Formats: sequence, C-alpha cells, structure tokens
Amino acid sequence: MFYNKVCVITGGANGIGRYLVKTFVKQGCHVAFIDKDKDAGESLIEEINGEDTKHLFYTGDVGIEKELRNFTDAIKLKYGRVDYLINNACFSNKGLDSDCSYDDFNEVLRVGVTAPYFLTLLLKEMFTEAASIINISSTRAFMSQKDTESYSAAKGGITALTHAMAMSLSGKVRVNSISPGWIDTTEEDEFSESDRLQHPSQRVGKPHDIARTVLFLCDPNSDFINGENITVDGGMSKRMIYHGDEKWTYNIKENK
Repeated sequence: MFYNKVCVITGGANGIGRYLVKTFVKQGCHVAFIDKDKDAGESLIEEINGEDTKHLFYTGDVGIEKELRNFTDAIKLKYGRVDYLINNACFSNKGLDSDCSYDDFNEVLRVGVTAPYFLTLLLKEMFTEAASIINISSTRAFMSQKDTESYSAAKGGITALTHAMAMSLSGKVRVNSISPGWIDTTEEDEFSESDRLQHPSQRVGKPHDIARTVLFLCDPNSDFINGENITVDGGMSKRMIYHGDEKWTYNIKENK
C-alpha cells in the first residue's frame, strides 16, 4: 500500500517527526524531510539511507520562503511527485507572561501555519492521485495553559487551515489533521502514577500513537475522512474537571 510512495515530512529530525520518518521508511516509502537541526537530520538520513540514496534530507527553516522553495526544488528533482505531505514542524515562543515579542510571535506562525500552506501551494502540481496531507495540530488548539499564546495560536491556525485546504483541494488531495496530547518522545517512560492515571487510557502517549493515526489517514481506504481533526490524547481533553471532584483541587495561591 505504501511501498514506493513519496512522503514529505517537515520537522523530521527530532521528536514525533523523527518517528514519522522512520515509520514511513519501514513502510517502504521514499521519504524527504526538512529540519533546521543539521546534526540530527544528517544522523537520521545516514541511518535510514545506509548505502542507498532513496531518501532525502534538506537542512532548512520552514519559516523562510526561500528554504521552502529550495526544498520543493529538491523534491521535484529527486522524485517528481508527492503522495503524502505531513506538516509537522512547529515550536513555541511562549506568550503574554514571557512578553513574547511581535517578531517572535510571528515566527511561530510562519513555521506553524504559513509554512504548511505555502509548502502545499508549492507542491500542488506534484500531488498524485489519492494523495493525502496530514497537518499535526495539538490539543492546545482547543485548551491551554498559561503563557502558551504563540503555540496555541499556531495550532489553532493549522486546524482551521486543514478544513479550508480540504475544500480547495477537493477531488485532488485529502487533508486532515491530528491533535496529539501529551506524547513522550524521550523513550524513558519515567512517569508518576498520577501522570499515567490522569489519562482515561491510563498511560502517557507514545510517538507510535500518532504514527498509526497518520498511516490510517493516509490509507486510500480512509478516503471518506476529509477536512477532519482527530484528537489522540488518551481521553484527557474529554475529562471534566471541577474543584473537589475525584480529588482534584484548585490551588488558589498558585493561580493568583
């Protein structure tokens, strides 16, 4: 199903992105990924390519238009087509409590919202029949902690961008998003009982939880799912919390 397909991933050198790169490689895909972390990216491309040159790593910042254009040119030259685009790259410059500046806030939006839009535009003519775009959003698009305005805005933006692009690309490319909750990418698995049991699924998430959902959405048999967001958070965002309920307490001093 995935063998010999071309998969493009942004922010593929670390974290969830790195796991996605390895997942699509295992599925037999040609994988092209971009990341500004040169060392991590080169280490990964060496690992997955071996003596072959099937896969592509481009060192660059997706928040810069020229880098997106150069990355697109490299994809076109090497493959000439795209079956899957996974817009994963994003980061946080925090928010109001950290006095996040105008430029710093917009930098997050360039990486988290503008880049997915513009990369889709650049690749538009290269998408194959039954192609699929997966935007990695976050539960922070719908719920927040303090000082998360830049990241929350970017994730809210990419969630809305998902259904907009699904309409514009109707009949050509399916577009969906995934909203991860707490996903541990350290592989240390050192969590307290409270960390685990607060989740209705009674564990912290793993990158494979996101990768499986991405593969499901890329599957052509999932073609009736379009413009949708799937939350993968162990049920945390469905838990209703009130002071005094199930031993939850609100600390007035800490929240003043």
